[in-house]
Amino acid sequence: MLNVIWTGFFLAAFAAALWQSLILGNAAIWTELVQGTFASAKAAFQICLNLTGMLCLWLGLLKVAEKAGITDLLAKFLSPLFRRIMPGVPADSPALGPIVMNMAANVLGLDNAATPMGLKAMEQLQTLNPHKDKASPAQVLFMVINASAFTLIPITILMYRAELGSANPSAVFMPILFATSVSTLTGFLAVAWVQKLNIFNKVVLAYLSSFLFFIGALAWYFNSLPPEERLTASAAGGNFILFALITTFIFCGLLRRINVYETFISGAKEGFDIAIRIIPYLVAMLVAIAVFRTAGCLDILVAGFEKFFAALGMNTDFVPALPTAFLKPLSGSGARAMMIETMQAYGADSFPAFVSCIVQGSSETTFYVLAVYFGAVKITKVGAALPCALLADLAGIIAAVGFAYAFY
Repeated sequence: MLNVIWTGFFLAAFAAALWQSLILGNAAIWTELVQGTFASAKAAFQICLNLTGMLCLWLGLLKVAEKAGITDLLAKFLSPLFRRIMPGVPADSPALGPIVMNMAANVLGLDNAATPMGLKAMEQLQTLNPHKDKASPAQVLFMVINASAFTLIPITILMYRAELGSANPSAVFMPILFATSVSTLTGFLAVAWVQKLNIFNKVVLAYLSSFLFFIGALAWYFNSLPPEERLTASAAGGNFILFALITTFIFCGLLRRINVYETFISGAKEGFDIAIRIIPYLVAMLVAIAVFRTAGCLDILVAGFEKFFAALGMNTDFVPALPTAFLKPLSGSGARAMMIETMQAYGADSFPAFVSCIVQGSSETTFYVLAVYFGAVKITKVGAALPCALLADLAGIIAAVGFAYAFY
């Protein structure tokens, strides 16, 4: 699947560039494509270089948490659930701790913490995988949940809206919460259907009900705050949880009388090794996305969809936000740039900007997550992971547009 998509990006870009060159007389397109190719390859390396520090930090802290017994406690608490949705993972597997912490970091919008923990979890799951080049069912489910990326507190989106002059930056909070819920639920149900998981088991239902109640309570709390206080509360809450988590790891390590510093260094070394391994996979993916965008394929898609929706008699006010939707599965930085560009072009509180922000918060960058997570363990056959993740993305985008109309 990845091979088809990767080569498809290049072939589509070449065809579009050939059209521009021969029919439209835009000979400069070839220079733009080459420059975009080289620039994206450099950007991929810079991303990995920037990620190295975060990988070292969080994998070092995760090693401290493991030695202190924190991950074991979390894994035991959730083991009844994981035994049913990941039957191939033993109840005492060391993968459960990083999985739990990765999911918790995603929920809180702590992206920098989620990625290193997710990579650690994928490495642990790979030790249980009998076919090292093919994703196991547990790895597929874990990747799809990460790609849908349920986020309770979209701190960065709220901050961008505030910086660009929105009168009510937190207006997107509730729509994003609902849209990302739809995305994650769709991804989970898609994998459950493919893998024939029993989601109506009373244990699974109990965990899901408790989680939904917790999310609903937090959503009610933020919704009850005055609009001008939600951004401050979201940012302060997320940063407090992040630093409290770091302090807790170190404090528990001291209580268990382990050498916290040496343990941290041991885990940090693993982070450096992982960062080196993911460079080729990230370069391949970002270069393909760059040429696809530079050749104008993205613009063609937007124009086509606008005509399609207009022909159906639908309101097309949301169409200017579609570039964010198209780029979201492909490039996190590209989608973020499109979101900011939409706010600058139409106004931070305009309807296209409103839709764009909700789309940005509805899911994660699927191809980036897939390239990084599977690339770290050298998996080339991703199975149902990609179609299920893309289905979750589609559901999130549709939900984002729908909730935007409902809330705006």
